[in-house]
Amino acid sequence: MDIPFLNTYLDSLGTPNFRTGVNFAQAGCSVTPANPTSVSPFSFGLQIKQFFAFKNKVTKLLSKGDMYRRYIPQEDYFSEGLYMFDIGQNDLAGQFYSKTEDQVIASIPTILLEFETGLKELYAQGARKFWIHNTGPLGCLPQNIALFGKDPTLLDELHCVARHNRAAKLFNLQLHALCTKLRGEFSGASITYVDIHTIKYSLIANYSRYAL
Repeated sequence: MDIPFLNTYLDSLGTPNFRTGVNFAQAGCSVTPANPTSVSPFSFGLQIKQFFAFKNKVTKLLSKGDMYRRYIPQEDYFSEGLYMFDIGQNDLAGQFYSKTEDQVIASIPTILLEFETGLKELYAQGARKFWIHNTGPLGCLPQNIALFGKDPTLLDELHCVARHNRAAKLFNLQLHALCTKLRGEFSGASITYVDIHTIKYSLIANYSRYAL
C-alpha cells in the first residue's frame, strides 16, 4: 500500500505524523470497561473518548492555518477514512481464569452491547467505513494451552483448548449477527466483517502447507 505504519495516539512527543491515520489500540485492552484486575486500563470506551479528543484537536489545529496540515488529517478524512477494529479476545480469555465456560458465554451479549455502543458513537460523528475482525481461536494460543490444556481430554483435534475455542466461535456468531444488524441501521455506511478465526485456524490445521 506504500504507506507507513500508523503512529499511536499516545505517542505524541515531537512531531508524529497522523496524516495517514492514527492507532488507538492498546495491548491487553478489552471492550468492557477496565477494572482493578484488567491488564490494560484502555478499554474500548476510553479509546473512543481518545478518538473524539483527537478529532477535536485536529479541528482546532486546522483552524490555525497551514502550519500543522502536513502532520494531521484533513477534516473530511474522518468521514472518508477506514475504521478498523480487532478487539474482544481479552474479554473472553481473561474470564476463563475465574469463570466457567457457561459464564463466559453468558457474558458475550454484554461485551457486544458495549462494542455496539462505541460503533454507534463513531457513526454519529461521521464514521462510515468499518472493518471489523472477529476473534481468533483462543484455545490455540500457547499461553492458554499451557495453563488450561494439561488435561488431554480438554483438547480438541488440533490439541487446542476446546472450551476457549467454543466460546470464540459463539462470540463470532453473535458479532456477525451484530454486523448484519448494523448494516440495516447505518444508512450510507459500509461494514466489513473479517473472518480472522478461519484464517488463523487454517494456518494451524494446515501448517505444513504454509511451511510453518
